[in-house]
Amino acid sequence: MELKKSPKADLRNKKGLFLEIGLCVALGLVIAAFAYTPKEHRIEQIDLNYGPVEEEITEITRQDQKPPEPPKKVEVKVIADLMKVVTNDTKIDTGIDFAEFDEDVEVVQTVEVEEETIVDDEPYLNAEVMPTFQGGDLNTFRNWVQSRLRYPQIANENGIQGNVILTFVIEKDGRLTNIQVLRTPDRSLSEEAIRVLNQSPKWSPGKQNDQAVRIKYTLPVVFRIQN
Repeated sequence: MELKKSPKADLRNKKGLFLEIGLCVALGLVIAAFAYTPKEHRIEQIDLNYGPVEEEITEITRQDQKPPEPPKKVEVKVIADLMKVVTNDTKIDTGIDFAEFDEDVEVVQTVEVEEETIVDDEPYLNAEVMPTFQGGDLNTFRNWVQSRLRYPQIANENGIQGNVILTFVIEKDGRLTNIQVLRTPDRSLSEEAIRVLNQSPKWSPGKQNDQAVRIKYTLPVVFRIQN
């Protein structure tokens, strides 16, 4: 069955009408565009023919500085002119009545202090009579030290050996003091040497001008590993 289209529903019949309406709308828009005029913007012209502005210049005035005042004279009185020299037998009246003082007032007495004499007590290196150790000299003491040494285990295990150089002082009463290490191959060796020296018995002190004096000694202590 063939479907037939209504002639009223066919838009092609109204093509001419639509074209006329479009031309009219376009023409109206063109006319309206030409008829429209934007607002005018006026630019003010700057007058360049203006004169300079005169400013009033105020003069700066300075106050006159006053000249420095001359230094004031200071009168110095010499004390010597105020002192009156009197003789030793002249009695001077102080004007002080000691009866005014109460009995409770403590009187401070000035005591003369005797000046202490400082004696130089530096140890001698040599003296008329040198100290003795158990009837012998420094070599006797050295043998005594060597016979009492115990080789440190840590030094023995590491094969450390050598000489420890020490200094010490024999005091006026025969004591051995002020032990110092000058050179050592290892700390363990020097500590062992100091330990033995601290056990030293008293010496017979040295003398200078029949007076006991301090004597300083230097002693090498030998540490050797025996195979």
